[in-house]
Amino acid sequence: MDRPGNGGPPGREQTRRLALPGSAGAVQRSREFSRRALVSWHWLPTADADRRAAAEDVLLMVSELVTNACLHAPGGPYELRLHWDGARLRVEVADASPVQPRLRPFGGAGRPGGHGLRVVNRLARAWGSQPEGVGKLVWLEVSRPPALTAAGVDGAPDRPAGRRPSRPEGFPVRRSG
Repeated sequence: MDRPGNGGPPGREQTRRLALPGSAGAVQRSREFSRRALVSWHWLPTADADRRAAAEDVLLMVSELVTNACLHAPGGPYELRLHWDGARLRVEVADASPVQPRLRPFGGAGRPGGHGLRVVNRLARAWGSQPEGVGKLVWLEVSRPPALTAAGVDGAPDRPAGRRPSRPEGFPVRRSG
């Protein structure tokens, strides 16, 4: 179910929620839902390569969190939440598994699986998880894209969303909860 939360104009805090009953099609629905939110918050469309890359990074990270819930939580994810306050986007995926996610040891670029949280760890400003009900909530945060002001229009450049210097292997992940 697509329920816009605070439907006010860009620049005011807004929350959007998507119910995800089961894993079938959850990743595609989550990406489409997130893309629509990014369009309404003026992240997209854009001719600016950095802004487009920031939005594509968000969509990739949404896919990774939802995919992890599909693979590791009984019944898959049950809700995707997007919170936008004009300066920061927080993505949350809720599922019914109490098992907290963790970065797997690096198994090599050619081996399948185990790379999703590494992608999130590399692109997100912060990420973590916390208990929610009988399961958990896995979240990530990114800064607004460059040249997007809190009002959602072009303005002074800001640090690109999802872009930061790489961390050394084993650097601790910032978590809350």
